[in-house]
Amino acid sequence: MIFHILNGDSLAHTFAQSNIPGELIICREALIDGPVQANSLDTFWGIRASYIAQTYGEPRDRYYQKVVSEMDKMLRLPKDAEICLWFEDDLFCQANMWFLLSLLGEEWQDGRIRRVFPVMDAGADHWLGFGASSPAILEQSFAQRIPFESNDLDLGIKLWEAYRSRNFERLLALSHLPSPCFRHLPEVCQAQVDRFPVKGQLGRPEQLIADILQHTPNDFHTVFAAFGQKAGVYGFGDAQVKGMYERVLGMELI
Repeated sequence: MIFHILNGDSLAHTFAQSNIPGELIICREALIDGPVQANSLDTFWGIRASYIAQTYGEPRDRYYQKVVSEMDKMLRLPKDAEICLWFEDDLFCQANMWFLLSLLGEEWQDGRIRRVFPVMDAGADHWLGFGASSPAILEQSFAQRIPFESNDLDLGIKLWEAYRSRNFERLLALSHLPSPCFRHLPEVCQAQVDRFPVKGQLGRPEQLIADILQHTPNDFHTVFAAFGQKAGVYGFGDAQVKGMYERVLGMELI
């Protein structure tokens, strides 16, 4: 049996129109945003549920219904399953994928986990990922899936550990290890490091928003579009950019 783990609901509609066999599991987390340190999985879910409730006003029980329930499906997969990870190359998707690899653990080292990459036209913005893919293009992506061998899975698990502990030196070192299952890792990991301010300066995303506001109308939708064009490596959704946008406005930097 094939199980497809999609990073968010947006891909599911197009996927349903394809002829790709298997069942869907939706990863609805955004681990690029908020705390990710915990001593156990139950504690982790509790920390995440509290953060989402406090930051975005989503009830804790809804988090468990929409997010944790899908993750539980993944943890109960039969051992003869093939797992296809439909994740893009940006930091948003990669952080989620690293986490899932850590959940699956080393018992899936025999190549039953597969990475599905977006099929892109030459010269296309690779950070756009599956966004413009038709059902036929998704079928091409599925046909070209590649297995996570033991060293690839091990790299993903180590990337998650470095990411969640904010061990930036370790994260950057890991980003240079070769693996066919990860693309643009040096750029992605450097983007993570650059999020955090140094010596009183703004982090890279906030500084970019401040720069955009210097040259565009003070309109969130305009800023969000410009941010995506200039920093697609982050893969931020509107919720993440809106929070940074409001913080920058509150700093009165413009």
